[in-house]
Amino acid sequence: MRRPLVWGLLLGGALAGRLCHLELLWVEECYPAAAAIQILHGKIPYRDFWFDKPPLAPLVYLLWGAYGGWPLRLAGALYVTAAAWLLYRFASTKWGEREGMLAAGLCVFFLTFGVPSAVMALAPDLLMLAPHVAAVYFGWRRRPLAAGLAAGVAVLLNTKGLFVLAACLVFAGGAWKRVAIGFALPNLVMLAGLGATGALAGYFEQVWRWGWLYSRDSFVASPIFEGLKRTANWAGFHAVLVVGAVVYFRRGQDPEARRFALWMLIALAAVAAGWRFFPRYYFHLLPVMILIGVRGLALLGRRAALAALLVLLVPLVRFGPRYVMLASDMIAGREHAWRDAAMYQSSRRAARMIRAYARPTDTLLVWGYRPDIFVETRLAAGAPFLDSQPLTGVIADRHLVDARPSAPDLARANLLRLTATAPTFVVDGLGPYNPTLAITRYPELSLWLERYEELARAPGAVIYRLKTSEDQ
Repeated sequence: MRRPLVWGLLLGGALAGRLCHLELLWVEECYPAAAAIQILHGKIPYRDFWFDKPPLAPLVYLLWGAYGGWPLRLAGALYVTAAAWLLYRFASTKWGEREGMLAAGLCVFFLTFGVPSAVMALAPDLLMLAPHVAAVYFGWRRRPLAAGLAAGVAVLLNTKGLFVLAACLVFAGGAWKRVAIGFALPNLVMLAGLGATGALAGYFEQVWRWGWLYSRDSFVASPIFEGLKRTANWAGFHAVLVVGAVVYFRRGQDPEARRFALWMLIALAAVAAGWRFFPRYYFHLLPVMILIGVRGLALLGRRAALAALLVLLVPLVRFGPRYVMLASDMIAGREHAWRDAAMYQSSRRAARMIRAYARPTDTLLVWGYRPDIFVETRLAAGAPFLDSQPLTGVIADRHLVDARPSAPDLARANLLRLTATAPTFVVDGLGPYNPTLAITRYPELSLWLERYEELARAPGAVIYRLKTSEDQ
């Protein structure tokens, strides 16, 4: 089969899977999209609104105006295909065309048939995958400056990009100084830009200090047991890579096997950092497992490799039927009856109600972690917060079921800041799920809330609107 046709099929497959999610948005992708919408409104991240992720992700979303729907899904398909091409370059340069094409195919497959909230969301963990591969590839090719640049881009997408820097140093040999220079360049440019706009202090406070608090305060009761269980589950769905990796280390006789083993250990450390083991964290492990896995499959021989590839039926059978159901719903004009999409559908209904009353100059506050409401309404934030984590001090990974604040002092200070604002609309998207954290339960906001009237309710959301002068 000709190479252009193969790449066309890979892009087409990635796009087809994503188009099945055309009418859905995942919260992980809505957060950078919501930040990008605020930038389009003339606001500066970290200075004008709280944003606890590095700055490059919302800038990426600006490329298609931070819209959902087909622009987002096309961007995701193009990105996944680009990541597959980088893995192809790495594997084919090191071993051969067969390993390269297999690496590309497996990359597209596993970034399509996986946990939807992870593989479909063009979020920081997925966005970091391509510069991760590029950083190690350039390190392996003894191009340390380019390796450092790619690692620098990775950390501007995700703070765990520091693990990418460590991985590329493993392959860069003694050229660590040039790697460091390359790594520093994009970060210094970004820091200079943040400093020039008055956002530098907020960047360190929101990305690094809050990120450290997030990492050390896991909701997982037994992180080691949980990590072993989830890693075993991941290995089961990626069994073909595990089989290939075992063969690679036992029969590969690769003089660089120790470096690949060290890269794998660094990737596992990145997965474990923060002790949460979300499916999207395993994107750190995927590139190295694909590379050593395809080499092991090649060493098995054609028949044994084809037999090993049959285990791809496990993720295909597990995740594939959902794509058929989503596509069928769209063709029939039905709303998706899927538990995983219930909160987004609640957000979409709430946004539809707001749009019925909103003017272009109106503003919004969302109480809870519901950035999809910003994406659906495209309104400017009426307060320096895109969600309520810095207002309640309760981290979003638990605030639907727990009310224990991780940063009570920060929350009190931010609640005081909130009372000096007057967003047109306020959506409580948290109280219906966890009444203890409802916006009405905070005495600091009682006088402030008297300026608002309840406008409407949607399942999972209460919408308030600022009273007019006549109402007051």
